[in-house]
Amino acid sequence: MSFRLAVCAEMLYGGLPLAERVQWIHGQGFEVELWDTRARDIAALAATGARFSSMSGYFGGSLIDPDSAHEVLASAEKLIPTALELGVERMVVHPAELGEGGHAVRPAHRATGQMWLTGLRTLERLGSLGEKHGVTFALENLNTIVDHPGIPLARAKDTMALVSAVDHPNVKMMLDLYHAQIGEGNLIELVREALPWIGEIQVADVPGRFEPGTGEINYRAVASALADAGYSGIVGLEAGASGGQGVEAGDTALAAFRAAFDV
Repeated sequence: MSFRLAVCAEMLYGGLPLAERVQWIHGQGFEVELWDTRARDIAALAATGARFSSMSGYFGGSLIDPDSAHEVLASAEKLIPTALELGVERMVVHPAELGEGGHAVRPAHRATGQMWLTGLRTLERLGSLGEKHGVTFALENLNTIVDHPGIPLARAKDTMALVSAVDHPNVKMMLDLYHAQIGEGNLIELVREALPWIGEIQVADVPGRFEPGTGEINYRAVASALADAGYSGIVGLEAGASGGQGVEAGDTALAAFRAAFDV
């Protein structure tokens, strides 16, 4: 069983311009993940010839807030032409709006029934939008302990509940195992349970958010469990290099990532 391996160009090779990072990652045989594509030279990114697995799918509003959910939908629609130009398959959304440093724009530490219902309805509308344009919206789980305090419905169990309730082929999970390890653990059982709803998996080790092999997660075991379960989709490295921002450190991180998922 082989996976499609992707790498987040925003977190590696920080000394290079983005298009050069993309070209370098592509040249090593990986697909590419992007974050916010606004104010980027999309033509230059497309010209690299890279295959882009995902990008941010909104830039305003909160999926679970009835007063701003329409902003999620409006911003998603504005980003679709970029996704189509780059051939992006998945547009990533979050349970609530992220501000500077990944913190909640409107912090909330308890989920309400209204949040669940609004999230469900917003995802249903995103599914219809994705179906119309041939893209999938992927809801990413987050951790609220280290990186994203104040985000309700952020656990993988919560995002899985929302995605499964929507039950639309253009709405999937972006299952981030770095976040899940911090907030929930039990990763092998999690990936088995979430398998029907996964659109893409993201990985980084804990602590530090660096490449596999630098922390506590046994990614070889996770990879074997995924292969045994029949998963053959995208696994994306959304991590920094433990050795720094240089090219050599980035190459070392990618080699470790490839080795962890070579099953």
